[in-house]
Amino acid sequence: MGPRAVSIMFWLAITLVPAMAEVRISDDPGGQIGEYLQKLDKLRASGERVVIDGTCASACTMLLGRIPRSRICVTPGAVLAFHAAWDPTPSGGQQINRDGNRILWSTYPEYIRTWIAQHGGLNSQVLYLRGADLNAIYPTCH
Repeated sequence: MGPRAVSIMFWLAITLVPAMAEVRISDDPGGQIGEYLQKLDKLRASGERVVIDGTCASACTMLLGRIPRSRICVTPGAVLAFHAAWDPTPSGGQQINRDGNRILWSTYPEYIRTWIAQHGGLNSQVLYLRGADLNAIYPTCH
């Protein structure tokens, strides 16, 4: 195969590859851990890039450990909100769910666990990762 044939084959390979789709997260309050793990596993398998462009809270933050870091980017408005897993009590309060916390903790990559630990750990207080601290971990979307 000559240089021109190689050039044509390369061009065909580039033009036939579909543009990578993206999923934009703008205001996701989180929810049930099991449901999110299923959604995130499907998202991981899709190959789509994840753009965090607003709040990703609670179970939503598990995407940090389920989606490859190379497929995540953040906008200036991105905010990650971490807190302990909890169950509602009969009186309308909240009770920390230790099993849920173990799942959250094991899902987060080491650099996120380190950041959480440095800021007080997973408890009832919400920890916000944003701005320069977030940009030091994830690239800005282009």
